[in-house]
Amino acid sequence: DKDLVELLVLFNFFYSYRKDFDDFIDSQIMADEKNLRLSFALKAKDELEKWGFSSATIQNCFEEAFQLRRAFFFIKRGIIGKSPVMKKLRLSLWDNVFTHNINIYRKYLKKKMEDFSTLILGNTGTGKGAAASAIGRSGYIPFDMKKLRFKESFTSSFVSINLSQFPQTLIESELFGHKKGSFTGAVDNYPGVFKRCSPHGAIFLDEIGDISLPVQVKLLQVLQDRIFYPVGSYKKERFYGRVIAATNLPINKIRKEGTFRDDFYYRLCSDIIRVPTLYERIQSHPGELSDLINFLIERMLGRPSPELVEMVHEIIDKKSFGKKIELEFQNGTISAQDLINGYCKILYDRYGTFEEVAKRTCLDRRTVNKYIKEWDKCRYLD
Repeated sequence: DKDLVELLVLFNFFYSYRKDFDDFIDSQIMADEKNLRLSFALKAKDELEKWGFSSATIQNCFEEAFQLRRAFFFIKRGIIGKSPVMKKLRLSLWDNVFTHNINIYRKYLKKKMEDFSTLILGNTGTGKGAAASAIGRSGYIPFDMKKLRFKESFTSSFVSINLSQFPQTLIESELFGHKKGSFTGAVDNYPGVFKRCSPHGAIFLDEIGDISLPVQVKLLQVLQDRIFYPVGSYKKERFYGRVIAATNLPINKIRKEGTFRDDFYYRLCSDIIRVPTLYERIQSHPGELSDLINFLIERMLGRPSPELVEMVHEIIDKKSFGKKIELEFQNGTISAQDLINGYCKILYDRYGTFEEVAKRTCLDRRTVNKYIKEWDKCRYLD
């Protein structure tokens, strides 16, 4: 009976304060890296103490409730879509954070998830970054009962780097850092992403399939032994965070070709998450495209706009996008950004000025100019 009463009290605590935790998450996002005080902590602490809970148990309650609400927040808000494939993706992300058995996670694993790497697979533009962000911002963060703050802000616990944007000669420096004078141009010591990542954070290595074999070997050492060496240094550094990686390349193909080491793959794939293509999403649920357009327009404008949603649908339906666009939908390679770019281009062709397009889309003139230039360069007009 004692165990049941304790469980009931904790259940009531979680649901009584879930909105307070959600409001705190919103406030922390606005504050960015500034670590906010949990304003309702003293009140909640007093309530739990009246039930006889120890300080350690109360601290644990705060940590678990905050992590659960963050995971729900980022997975629900960041990964939209009602299609079965998107529901499956959200479930995969939840299991990635808490494993398939939350009781085992709570008892044994919540402070050890850095030992489990994640590999995210999917075409360009499908949302691999959003999936990685949902995982990386939902990790366990300790609570300081004296300061009534979490040890760090989740906004700074997630570090992302796109490996394809760096030449191979600079990737090691970006990852592991370098010492002053270690190569031409190294005028100061530089901390790489592994050094900058907090002990309770996660690193997202996007386009992992593009890196060279020597860099794979060094990353393998980080995954296996949790150590790395800055370029030009013999002093080993320790990495405490979690690694999330992603690639748009066919993983079996690059492994077979020998450009992606098997041992590196096996250390990365503690969990593999595949992000569905836009074509798969629309095929499994007809309303998926409407949901996505609504989400993008509301995010751009800060408010819903049924008029713009209807206009975008009309544009998509027009033959001006041609068979090439249909093929992109079927292959799942068209991105949401391309749709927005094309929409701005059509309005510009119709009205002739950036100002008019900006007025009709509620975007600023420079953003409209940028989107139209991107469209003119894109493959659909080749």
